[in-house]
Amino acid sequence: MTTSRWTQVLDREFSVIDHFDLRSGSSIYRVFLLQSGLEVDIAVTLGEDFGARGPQFRVLFGSIKKLQEAPQPSASSFIGLGWHHVLHTRSSIERNKPLQAEYWISGIRDHTLALACLRFGENAYYGRGVDSLPAVVTDPLSYALVRSLDEPELRRALAVATRCFISELKECNPRLCSRLSLLLQEFSATQDS
Repeated sequence: MTTSRWTQVLDREFSVIDHFDLRSGSSIYRVFLLQSGLEVDIAVTLGEDFGARGPQFRVLFGSIKKLQEAPQPSASSFIGLGWHHVLHTRSSIERNKPLQAEYWISGIRDHTLALACLRFGENAYYGRGVDSLPAVVTDPLSYALVRSLDEPELRRALAVATRCFISELKECNPRLCSRLSLLLQEFSATQDS
């Protein structure tokens, strides 16, 4: 059955509010939002690409083949995005763009958690493994939550998020951390520091 046919069936049976397509490799996931608030995902995959890629996969009918597990994302991407976000947070604050600054700070936290997931062997995709991380990693990041959009608060949250990022970077890549940490600390310093 095609995704358009699934859309017709679900809309007729459940009154779909909206849907969108999410592509991954040869698969298309059509994600539906029903009026009840339920999200339903229907995947269409080429036959040769259909199978279990992880331990949570369960087939309801038919046969499948064991496929290579999807690899974890690379640490270098999270590292690059982390320092990128520190710099962009600082410029957002300087340009009086508080919502954008908060957006970047949240990203710093997300990438720090993803790096920690890689280090501890947890799933680094979409926050799936973050609740399995030890408190020594996650507790300090709670102080990086932005409590208001005032400039001093944004600068405080940036400083905390950056310290947490540097700490995880040191665990992941000490050599790169030694090259990046001074610049990151400078860009995340609060004005009264």
